Amino acid sequence: MTTRDQMLANIKANQPSLLPLPDQFTFTSLFPDLTKQFIDVLMFVGGVAVIVPDYEAIKDHIQQQYAGMASVATTCSALADLADMTMDVADPHELAGLNLAIIEGPLAVAENAAIWVDERQLPQRVAPMITQYLVIIIRQSTIVANMHDAYKLLKVDETGFGTFICGPSKTADIEQSLVIGAHGARSLTVYILP
Repeated sequence: MTTRDQMLANIKANQPSLLPLPDQFTFTSLFPDLTKQFIDVLMFVGGVAVIVPDYEAIKDHIQQQYAGMASVATTCSALADLADMTMDVADPHELAGLNLAIIEGPLAVAENAAIWVDERQLPQRVAPMITQYLVIIIRQSTIVANMHDAYKLLKVDETGFGTFICGPSKTADIEQSLVIGAHGARSLTVYILP
């Protein structure tokens, strides 16, 4: 018997007994303040959080942050007057010049600052990846503790395409040098409504 065969035989002879899989596999995360946890993680991954009282405050802040910016699109009806283009296009190539996309997120996760968006917010799924700057509006009441809690609430069979977005695009694959905006938006601002 070769050394290889002996090693495989030893491994096979010393395998642990099979155990049944758990019926429920979930984690419970206890954060004293879900909003603070979400904001802290979002800042850590390069995003910006702004707590606002209403859509008027969001509009004012966007007009200050992105003064004079053209090629702005939104799927948020309360901010429609900020847009000079639409995301509801047949050909995604029509969004090639998109500078600022403003969307709403129906669900956010405190443990990793991920925000769920789906086809209801994104008539063109390329929008958050092709835009230069991304704004997502969430409600404080939609922040859940962890991904287990998020997946309990998601109904992907009802919404079609969906994805979690967390922070601006970033990579450190090339020469271990951090690059922001390499594969998507260069910044992410999240407005948190009460």
